[in-house]
Amino acid sequence: MKGSGQTAQGCIEYLYADHHGWLKAWLLRRLGNSSDAADLTQDVFVRLILRPAPKGLNSSGEARAYLRRMANGMCIDLWRRRSLEQAWLESLAHQPEALMPSAEQQVMVLQALQEIDQLLLSLPAKAASAFVMAVGCEMSDQEVAEELGISTRMVRKHVARVMLHCMQLEARHLAADPGILRVGS
Repeated sequence: MKGSGQTAQGCIEYLYADHHGWLKAWLLRRLGNSSDAADLTQDVFVRLILRPAPKGLNSSGEARAYLRRMANGMCIDLWRRRSLEQAWLESLAHQPEALMPSAEQQVMVLQALQEIDQLLLSLPAKAASAFVMAVGCEMSDQEVAEELGISTRMVRKHVARVMLHCMQLEARHLAADPGILRVGS
């Protein structure tokens, strides 16, 4: 890359000018869809503006490796979101018409599912698995313990830990939305 006195903005401009086309082509091969490739390419550079690249990307190869890692993670996020959306749409297809949620409710549920997915990804694998098995699959503590090779006490600790994180996520939503009525207001 250019000299060490380069500003963060200059670094991003350099990365964009020299690697935008290459990154978009790489994403197109990976995703098979030019719109998705263009969107994710832009998302990579927006993320770089918000959180600049680390110093020391001294060669084109290092810069491309860094951009590819970022883009790969974003591809995985995109596929995960689409998988959740597909599962939600499949569950809706089995609902009787009279019980079908409104379009607004469907969007809210999908957003909540995506947030919970991100939350679970941020936690240790056993804690996330214990929570999904116990809450989502309605397995008993004993069944979860046997499946994960841990004690029932550990299952309860894992589930409680994830529930605490879910409650904190909900509290952040309540605090961020001034239109929600609060108890005692």
